[in-house]
Parts: sequence; structure tokens; C-alpha cells
Amino acid sequence: MSQSDVAVLAETFRLLGDQSRLKILLQCMHGSVAVGDIAEALDLSQSLVSHHLRLLRGARLVRGERQAKHIFYSIADQHVSQVLQDMAVHISEDKADD
Repeated sequence: MSQSDVAVLAETFRLLGDQSRLKILLQCMHGSVAVGDIAEALDLSQSLVSHHLRLLRGARLVRGERQAKHIFYSIADQHVSQVLQDMAVHISEDKADD
């Protein structure tokens, strides 16, 4: 893996280290969702959710699709979804070992 790839990977994990961004990603795993719906579900302002989504989109973790006046966000691809699912399984295994 090149130094450039390592830097991109580190930045991706840094983005995932923020609880709000991680919660937004988890919301997007359920299918296409509008900014307002994410904001309401997570009790965050729409402007804050939009900011986080812009960062996540820049890292290619989510994609947005415009429908009329709204943009609906979803997980960018199966790889992102699989990483999140694998980490959830990993965490639940850790709890079972305690």
C-alpha cells in the first residue's frame, strides 16, 4: 500500500471516528434518506447534518441523488456497508467474550 493510500485510509477512519458522522452513515444504511429526516432522527440541525454529509460524500462514503428539491443520501457502495456491518459484528463478539 502506498503512502498516499495510507493517508487516504487514515483520513477515512478519522471521519468515521466522529459519532455524529457514524450515526449518519448508519441511517444511510437503511436506504435513501433526506437530510431533514436524518436531522430529525438524530436530533441534529440540518446544517450540521449537511456539513457532515459533505465530508462523507467527499470521502466517497455516501452518495447523494437529487429528487426535485431534496437530495437523498445512501451508502456509496457495498464495501462501505460491509465494513460497517463487520465492525458491528466485531463489537458484539467483544461483548460476548466479557
